[in-house]
Formats: sequence, structure tokens, C-alpha cells
Amino acid sequence: MGKLSGKVAVVTGGNSGIGLETARRFVAEGADVYITGRRQGALDEAVKSIGKCVTGIQGDVSNLKDLDRLYAAVQQKSGRIDVLFANAGLGQFAAFGGVSEESFDLQFDVNVKGLFFTVQKALPLIVDGGTIILNGSIAGVKGLGPASAYNATKAAVRSFARTWTNELKDRGIRVNTLSPGPIETPIFGKVGLTEAQIADFATGIVGLVPLGRIGTADEIAKAAVFLASDDSSFVTGIDLQVDGGLAQV
Repeated sequence: MGKLSGKVAVVTGGNSGIGLETARRFVAEGADVYITGRRQGALDEAVKSIGKCVTGIQGDVSNLKDLDRLYAAVQQKSGRIDVLFANAGLGQFAAFGGVSEESFDLQFDVNVKGLFFTVQKALPLIVDGGTIILNGSIAGVKGLGPASAYNATKAAVRSFARTWTNELKDRGIRVNTLSPGPIETPIFGKVGLTEAQIADFATGIVGLVPLGRIGTADEIAKAAVFLASDDSSFVTGIDLQVDGGLAQV
């Protein structure tokens, strides 16, 4: 039996990167998984690649009607949620003086508002003793630039985990933040940098990582399985930083 045998899990942003690899790991550990994504084609490909025990539901976490539709589908098919991984997020890199209002609003709409209501609207379905994992980032505790707006959104995520740990303790619901360091995912191609800038960023950041490399999405997925399973039954309110030591030294 797997570590998540019989569990029902929801992974937002499960069509690529960390979300996809986590959904794959959850299924391998015995869970029935729902994944979301904004692009139907990518979502269909993700479902196909996982192959079993997975349902794809198109939607944008910053659109509350999409969240309502997601949870209505989960309610109808499964009736509960044991594990929620609020993973969907995005980043746009720009120097402080060059951040536009549009970019600022987009990052806060998805990373803060979207995550907040992803969890709030799931609460009626989350079982007592369930698990909530919030996808943070070491950017929330480091002053890495040029990403001031993105960093602030991830600091907000860490704050949510602390407060919700207290607010949900009477239901035995564990809330933890999972904060990746530099990870090789498709988000690198969506942060507003050129390929040359991305290459320079990756080279520079590797020099700061004690383990001397960028991590993989699967390494984050393994940590998510730990937080989702009974292996972490006495763990709540933490920020689990999976970063090769970057934010630790």
C-alpha cells in the first residue's frame, strides 16, 4: 500500500512542473488526484502522462467561479478532500523601478488571492485531520532580485500558513508551506527574461547553492508526499525549504 492509499488529493497548477510531478507522485502512492491548469491542451497532456487515478479540471485559481466549479466536481465525484496542494503560481522578474501595475496585480492575483481562495473554498470538503500544503518559495525569506513583487507574494504565503495552522487546529488540519529553491521547471521560460538572462541567472544561482546544482521538480514532489502523508503527522505550521541549502547558510 502506498503512503496516500485511499486519499483524495487536489493539486492546483498540476499541468506542468512541480504540480505535475507531485500529482504523479501522489498517484503512485495510491491517491485519487484532481489537477487544474489554465490551458486545456496542457492539462489533457498531463492527465494522459499520469495515466490513471487523475482527473483534469480546467481553471484559473484567480477566478473564483473556476474554483467553485473545481470543488463542485470534486464534491460530486469524491465527496471530500484529504490533501490539498495549493501549488498554482507564477512570477515575473523586473527591477523595482520597472515593475508595472499590470505585472504587480497579476502576481498578487494568482499567488496571493488565488491561493487564499483555493484554500478557503476547499474547507467544506477538507476532512478533519486533512492536510494543506502551500507552495511558497525561499524568495519569501530572501532578497533575491529582480523580483520584489514575486518575493512579497511568497512572504504572504508563509504568513497564511502560520495563521491557518492556528485557525484550523481544532479540526486537526495540518497546514505547511513547501518552499522550493532554484528548480528546473517551465516557469523559467515565463518570468519575463530572455534565454541569455535565464542562463546567466541559473549560472549565478548555482554558485550560491551549497549542493552546487539546481534541483528537480521530482525532488519537490517527494517532499510534498512527506507533508501529505502520515510520515509528517506531527508537523504543522512549518516552512519546509527544499533548496540545496541556499537559504540556510
